[in-house]
Amino acid sequence: MAKAIYSNGAESTKKKIGAQHGLIMGVLVALFFSMIFLVAIPQGLSSFILPLFKPDGEMMQKIGFVKFDGLVWASTTKEKAENLSGQGEVEIKKDYINKEYVFDFSRGVRTEEESGYVKGTWEFYIKAPALGEHPIYLEPWIGFLLVSLAFSALLAGFVTMFFPSGIGYMAALFDRQIDNTQIKIRLQTGFSDDVVHILTLPDDKLEDMDRREVERALRRVWERTVSDAEVSARQAINFDELFDDDTDIVMFRNEAIYSRIKEFFSDFVVKEIEDTKNGLLWRRNHLKWGKGLRLYMSHHFTEKYANNVTGLAYGGAAVLIVAIGIRGLKLIPAARPSWILLAIGLEFVMLGLMAFTLFYTEEEERMDKMLKKMEDANRSQLETLKGQQEDIHQLSTALVGQTSQIIKTRVENAISDYMTSGDHVQKMVAEEIAQKIIFGVRQAEKK
Repeated sequence: MAKAIYSNGAESTKKKIGAQHGLIMGVLVALFFSMIFLVAIPQGLSSFILPLFKPDGEMMQKIGFVKFDGLVWASTTKEKAENLSGQGEVEIKKDYINKEYVFDFSRGVRTEEESGYVKGTWEFYIKAPALGEHPIYLEPWIGFLLVSLAFSALLAGFVTMFFPSGIGYMAALFDRQIDNTQIKIRLQTGFSDDVVHILTLPDDKLEDMDRREVERALRRVWERTVSDAEVSARQAINFDELFDDDTDIVMFRNEAIYSRIKEFFSDFVVKEIEDTKNGLLWRRNHLKWGKGLRLYMSHHFTEKYANNVTGLAYGGAAVLIVAIGIRGLKLIPAARPSWILLAIGLEFVMLGLMAFTLFYTEEEERMDKMLKKMEDANRSQLETLKGQQEDIHQLSTALVGQTSQIIKTRVENAISDYMTSGDHVQKMVAEEIAQKIIFGVRQAEKK
């Protein structure tokens, strides 16, 4: 049972992050990036921009508006629109459009001679009267690259939560954090491994355990969490007064034992225990991904990287301010706002990460409870020092008072008995003779 903190059956072997985790994570990131950057971004932009700037009802009475092959829309005459609608989606050409409205979110190259406007492979072309006289060029590899990477990593991490811990990156992190949190609980409370194992065991597993073993563990916790206030007031409740053969061990642990741990140690320790218990549920069924995610975020990521995330958020805000300032100086033309989109995307990612981190950050313990526990600890230390002072006083009194002569006499008699004892004298003589013999043999060897 002492090893239970490090294992929970055959499937709980502590996993290390290996090459297979990085390889699978990298493949998933690349796959999701291709889907987001090459498919979702063009589709999303066209669905957002087109309804805002395409010809409205009154304008549609005067001109035609045609969907061409790919994510391309353009205005044309009413007659050409009727002819083109019967041909299905055709490739856009200069003779088909009047260039008043053009929305091109494809990766095709356009030239003035063939299409009536110029666009590169990695550019989106948007032209509408409401956007000004000149067309707008969006470069997705600048404006949307960072956002695509962030969402790709997020989706890849989410998928690996469901993988076995041997190949899933996030699954391995969750699995390792379960063991690490159990070790933290043991160090914070001083309980043994078997006690921590019972405290963090899921309810259904606790019911299946030997009742006597559970009772011994809970009794140790109960006796360990007796507060100084209970001792001084002589109001400490005995364990046997509440626990008998009919007691529900799950309810007793979850209510009585957890409450005593909360009062004696802190709310945070109980939160660690409960989250570890939920993490063990995730270990048995990876579909319960929220329980594993809460354990990892609350008791590892937020504790270790909260300041880093806050710093990155402020850094993203600084980049956005600089980009907007440069745009105000007209060093970034209005027709090519991709760098502004990059700064906005950076700040969006950083603020999103910060919000996600804050969501899983544990609340600080109330100040009045912290002061109360500090007061109890100081009172306990003062009582200990007081007892030590009384012991030292009694010892000093014994040494300088009338008992000093008695102590002196007993020490002299003990020494005299030892020196005059035949057994001790014979032992000392034998040791001296042995030393002389060894010394003589070594001198003979040297000659």
